[in-house]
Amino acid sequence: MDLLGAHHSVKLWQHGRPDSEPQPGPKLARETRFSSWTPLGNKQSNLQLFEERVKLLLNWFDLWTDSQRKRLLQALLGRCTKAQLKHCRNLLNDTVPVTRLDFTAALPRCLSLYIMSFLSPRELCRAAQVSWHWRVLAEQDCLWAGRCIKRGWFLPYAPRDKEFGAWRNHYVSCVSTLDQLSPQKAAEIYGTLYQSRLGVKEEEGERSRERRIRQRLKEALKEEKRLALISRRPWGSNPTSDRSRGERSQTVLSSSELMVRSWPSLSSPTKTVESPATSLSPHRGQHQGEVSRHLASQPRGSSVLASTETGLSKAKTVPASLPHTDSAAILLLISNKIPAYEVVLSGVKASVSVVLYDHRWTLSALFNQIERAASGHQVQRLGLLVPGGTEEVHLVNGSVLSQRTLSSPDHQKFWEKLCALVAPGQEGGGVDIFCPLAASVSGLALMWNLSDLTGLEVRAPLGFATGSFQNILSEWSGGNQDPAAPALSYVTDSVLLGWCRQARWMEEVLVRLRKSLELQLQQASLQARGRALGLFLWENISLDSLGVCGELSEALTEGLTALSRQNESRPVEFLSSFLMKWSKEDREKSQAAGGSSSPGLPPGIPQTTLDWRCSVGRELLHSEHLYLGRMRAVLKVYQEPLMAALNSNRAILSYIDIQIIFSSVALILHQNGAFQADLQARLQRWGAEQCLGDVFVKFCSKLNVYTNYLNNYITTIHTIDKCREAKPAFRAFLKRADRTLPTHMLSLQELLLCPVWRIQEYVTLLQALTSHTRPGHPDHPDLRSALNAMLQFRDFIQELERNSGADRRLEETQELIQGCPSLAEGNRQLIITQDAMLLRSPDEQIPDSLRAFEHVCDVGLFLFSDALVLTRRRLHHIPFTATHRSTHAFWVSVALSSLDVREILHTRYVRHAFVLDGPRCSWVCATEQEEERDNFLSALRLAISSSLTEHQRI
Repeated sequence: MDLLGAHHSVKLWQHGRPDSEPQPGPKLARETRFSSWTPLGNKQSNLQLFEERVKLLLNWFDLWTDSQRKRLLQALLGRCTKAQLKHCRNLLNDTVPVTRLDFTAALPRCLSLYIMSFLSPRELCRAAQVSWHWRVLAEQDCLWAGRCIKRGWFLPYAPRDKEFGAWRNHYVSCVSTLDQLSPQKAAEIYGTLYQSRLGVKEEEGERSRERRIRQRLKEALKEEKRLALISRRPWGSNPTSDRSRGERSQTVLSSSELMVRSWPSLSSPTKTVESPATSLSPHRGQHQGEVSRHLASQPRGSSVLASTETGLSKAKTVPASLPHTDSAAILLLISNKIPAYEVVLSGVKASVSVVLYDHRWTLSALFNQIERAASGHQVQRLGLLVPGGTEEVHLVNGSVLSQRTLSSPDHQKFWEKLCALVAPGQEGGGVDIFCPLAASVSGLALMWNLSDLTGLEVRAPLGFATGSFQNILSEWSGGNQDPAAPALSYVTDSVLLGWCRQARWMEEVLVRLRKSLELQLQQASLQARGRALGLFLWENISLDSLGVCGELSEALTEGLTALSRQNESRPVEFLSSFLMKWSKEDREKSQAAGGSSSPGLPPGIPQTTLDWRCSVGRELLHSEHLYLGRMRAVLKVYQEPLMAALNSNRAILSYIDIQIIFSSVALILHQNGAFQADLQARLQRWGAEQCLGDVFVKFCSKLNVYTNYLNNYITTIHTIDKCREAKPAFRAFLKRADRTLPTHMLSLQELLLCPVWRIQEYVTLLQALTSHTRPGHPDHPDLRSALNAMLQFRDFIQELERNSGADRRLEETQELIQGCPSLAEGNRQLIITQDAMLLRSPDEQIPDSLRAFEHVCDVGLFLFSDALVLTRRRLHHIPFTATHRSTHAFWVSVALSSLDVREILHTRYVRHAFVLDGPRCSWVCATEQEEERDNFLSALRLAISSSLTEHQRI
């Protein structure tokens, strides 16, 4: 015991009474609150004493065992406060640093999931075996949903809020059910790439010979039936009385004689007519030689080349007198991709049968619809009013008919079956294509190959006129008929004339009509709805009564423009005097020119007899003048006032927005201005050897201006829409400036679309100029080079349009379906949508022919390129009306690679039904009409086949 402590205690005890215990006072309690034997008054002594006791304790600690040390540490830690424990923790971290730490416990949950998102599915499954906490993180839906959707494995149900690991289990189940074949088994089933295909050409030749024999037999039987009906005696006639009247010439022929007489080349005299190319230009022989050399670059084994050379080497023969047919039916195919197709539908003649089809159909679905419209009879002429250009025809979505694709199996099968529904070429049967195929060499080659394949006469417009669809009003190939005569056999002249010139703005009006009348006409078919809308628009606008000649329209435009510049109190009198003055000046100009001036020609160009090349050049210069006028209107009407307001501190738009919208327009205007000047200089010195190709080559070398414009076009349109919504001053400015005389009655968005339209016009005019230039002409190489550059640039524009349209349809579908997962994955595209009824059978054991079904609910079928999405469709009827609207809620999605489809035959219990067999469930659906079911199943089977092919390739 410490002596100092003892002395202190004894001293305090001696001051008290001996018969009682010492009573500590306030000072004693204050001095001994830490220890009764620690000197508090002397700090130095206190520190020295503390160090000695710590040293003594450490000596004892060194002598203790491990278990004793742990007990001491546990006892000490149990007596420490929280602050002292934190200090111990810091000392331990500094002394023993952490080398391995669970990042999921240290980092936030979102960062842990982000790190795990870089792991593969196999690595995620291994990570789930580390601990319970790791399993919870590794099986989160955010890690597995994207992997499933990317591969088209959609969850067949909507997981609940507290459901755990649904997408992970779905991924594992899909992977475990994949069909995996060894290379040997795959080679046995599907073959290999290097298997020899001997005898394929022989088989194709044999099949073609069989088809020709069947066609000849069919024609012979038809002729035999016709002659038998003519020679048959009436009912009740007496053969003896017939003999008394005299012997008649024998009219009933044997089958062999009928067979001989059925051939046009043996029985009837023939006459030779010109081929479609002979009426195209004055250089007929040169033009045919150009086509021959154009096709000579193809391989000799090509069937297209062989058929074309055959068509060029021999003249087309038709009978001198066409046989009489009881019904010369005409069938017109109209695609709903055509702008303002409703107007054309309203003007179709009564003797013409119409097939209005959805452009999203397949070729097989289109043929089924044509066959249904023909009703087993052969049609005399078949018209195709479909999208296309001078080299290709877009029959359906994703199926382009061109010289290169005509030899594909799908197109050959379609046209071989289609030609059986059209009367033979010897009887006047043929196909009229409303696309200007005859204006280019490739288009002519396509026409000849198609004619050789089907045996029918193929006609197309020759015109190179720019504008909406005005080439239909020009001359057509295959005869000396009046301009637009083939087209006028299908549609009335007033409707056709109005539609060809004003199709674009008619489409704008009809878009609004479709939206406003959609609820009222949703129960009608596509054709009935289109005809109703077309008649409504035509009767309310009355374009036939508003049609005026070009000179009067130009005079009225100039008069109204002059009226807008002056403040006239009597506008009618001013306009009357202006028109009188205009008429007088025009008459004086005509008399000064000796009456030989051609209307619409630019001044300064020689008034000589024009050949085809010069006509194309004049059309090019005239359309370039109109194009530059519209582009100048963009800067004068829109940019200059906006910049003036900005400079006067009354900004309508910011400088950045103005540059985004109008910067590329000025560059285009400068480049095309130089192009127009070069064209006008060449046409003023026009001659037989004059060249325009080098001017085009110079222009094509600077197409990067148009490339920048098109790359920023979507941003420009979005900027205009954003500023219009956010800034009322800009909205009022557009309302004053849009659709006025200075803007050629167009809006700002339509004016900014003019460069896109102009590129297509350049392609059309270059093709016409190339086709009418002989190969030995010095201008021919430059024209070919410029045409190839323009075609590549047009393909670039079409690719931009397709991508923009696909993205827009996906966004609209995403907004339409409530609760739908993200659809913007990979290269997914929407193919077709279909409303259907979901059916259910109470007993699955009953055969399909006897099974009864009940209507469960209405569903919507959204077919994408990699999956099929089923939605629950609900109908909401609008009060006080007979219409309703539909809403869609996401239900289930199935990958196309794991989907199978089969049809259910019509029974007394169900019609137009089919079964969708998924990996875990099956759905029985039915449509309202058989046509809808056939079209949807055709598109679905084609998509499943493409998905399986892509899946096997991966």
